[in-house]
Amino acid sequence: MLLRLYEKNNDAQDLQQIVDILNDGGLIIYPTDTMYAIGCHGLKERAIERICRIKNIDPRKNNLSIICYDLSSISEYAKMDNNTFKLMKRNLPGPFTFILNGTNRLPKIFRNRKEVGIRMPDNNIIREIAHLLDAPIMTTTLPHNEQDDIEYVTDPELIDEKFGDLVDIVIDGGIGGIEPSTIVDCTGEEFEIVRQGKGEIEEN
Repeated sequence: MLLRLYEKNNDAQDLQQIVDILNDGGLIIYPTDTMYAIGCHGLKERAIERICRIKNIDPRKNNLSIICYDLSSISEYAKMDNNTFKLMKRNLPGPFTFILNGTNRLPKIFRNRKEVGIRMPDNNIIREIAHLLDAPIMTTTLPHNEQDDIEYVTDPELIDEKFGDLVDIVIDGGIGGIEPSTIVDCTGEEFEIVRQGKGEIEEN
């Protein structure tokens, strides 16, 4: 099912329908400030396992990421010192994934790795959903090969055609981007850019 949403003034029933799907352990595809992504309720282990199977991810070897609505919800699920907090405050919302040590509020599947990727995209659609859900959203990019036509990960109608059967709802938020987020590892003494993507980090 394809559902059109906008940056603001969305129908409350449409948003509630998505929140209900997530609360029931369903999967959604949605826009972010980088690429379209696939996600689920970040505290529902079975739904997370379904996404790991779709993406062929081994959660013991790969960091999993979550979208949080704001910095105070991030602090519930990830540990951050003062410097990391300031760095994130300057750069979020934005096209970054910050790697932090997770807290025990995350399900066991995250604790295999101890670390968690944190996203707070500059995209009102998914942030509004996270806010209404009052929980993190586990997030990962759509499965695609280099040979695939780029439209299949940027055009919501084609995304629905290709992946619609794997998920409960595809949110059409317009044409998506092709550049991934910048990954910043904040688990050491100094922060380190692991992958330069769309986001340019602002230090001070």
